[in-house]
Amino acid sequence: MEGFLSETLLLGVRVEERRLPSGLCGFYYEPARLIVLDESMPDFQRRCTLCHELVHARYHDNGCGTPYGVKAERRARRQTALRLIDPVEYASAEALCEGDAYRIACELDVTLQVVRDYQDMLHDTVHL
Repeated sequence: MEGFLSETLLLGVRVEERRLPSGLCGFYYEPARLIVLDESMPDFQRRCTLCHELVHARYHDNGCGTPYGVKAERRARRQTALRLIDPVEYASAEALCEGDAYRIACELDVTLQVVRDYQDMLHDTVHL
């Protein structure tokens, strides 16, 4: 998390933790340059969520409720997966875990969503 904390300083973003409604891990609020994370998340999920929200902050994204928001969300998910998953470590985990996405996520200490986003990118790359 240390690398992400220095990035928050570079981007001029504040990070707060508080109890969020069920199903909401975090969000970025551009007008206040604020990232809010759910305080009840385990460390691996907090790291993935912070990385994701930092992508939104880097691009000054305004929210998911607009047509642009869909593209911003896709970009944030792809960049999060690329930043948190090393290709060599992924290949090793995939072999060790026999392709099981949940086990790969546990092995790499990331969320299942990050692994699935990474796998989607691999699939898209193969089919180009």
